[in-house]
Amino acid sequence: MEKHIVAAVDIAMKVFEVAVSHEPGRVEGTRRLPRNQFLPFLAQMPAGTVVMEACGSAHYWARRIQEIGHKVVLLPPHQVRPYVTRNKTDRTDAKGILEAYRNADIRPVPVKSVPQQVLASLHRFRSGWIASRTAQVNTLRGLLRELGFVIPVGVEKVLPQVRVLIEDADSGIPDSLRPVLAIACEEIRALSENIKMTEHQLDALAEQTPVVARLRSIPGIGLMSATALVAFVGDVQRFPPAATSPATSGSRPGSTRAA
Repeated sequence: MEKHIVAAVDIAMKVFEVAVSHEPGRVEGTRRLPRNQFLPFLAQMPAGTVVMEACGSAHYWARRIQEIGHKVVLLPPHQVRPYVTRNKTDRTDAKGILEAYRNADIRPVPVKSVPQQVLASLHRFRSGWIASRTAQVNTLRGLLRELGFVIPVGVEKVLPQVRVLIEDADSGIPDSLRPVLAIACEEIRALSENIKMTEHQLDALAEQTPVVARLRSIPGIGLMSATALVAFVGDVQRFPPAATSPATSGSRPGSTRAA
């Protein structure tokens, strides 16, 4: 009977470590491959399973590996870590991934499509810009409060009032501070524009994604929640029913069960 090949890969920026197994619990060999030799190496292997941690660039590589005929399994990094029992190196990481794959209780991370990653990227940019804008607004309000100017909470209130203070020669704002306050206001305005642009992009993508429309039909779920669910959760069918026990949810070749 032909043996099922499993290749565990530790992804890095330039060099990938690959541990190959033909039977559970046994490493047949390891290879250290430059980035440009990684896919050609897998392409000449018989169809099998490639296991990686769901870390940076893993979804990109997973899609490329699927294109050449292999099955790809992505494992959550925090659940792989306990299987790296020796000093952390690329080789021990690859072997740890191979061992973690045998545990059927570790639920794989689905491979994200490009549209999913686009949605996730837009959400991350938006969250970063919101955090930056909040920090700028709080800094602006705090510094002005120390000078005796109390500004209400909210971007829509802060910018107009600060601009009035800047433009009023008799407001009491020190002249040397006015240019800096004007720059801060402009930065906050630009961040707000970036946030709005991202939301428009999400709205446009939502119209092209039927599952987002279905999610938005649920009371209480709007554009942000629906697109975030699609981006970060994906297909909810991957979650078994609550009544399904681990013992009946299926297993991977050569998998073991936790005691």
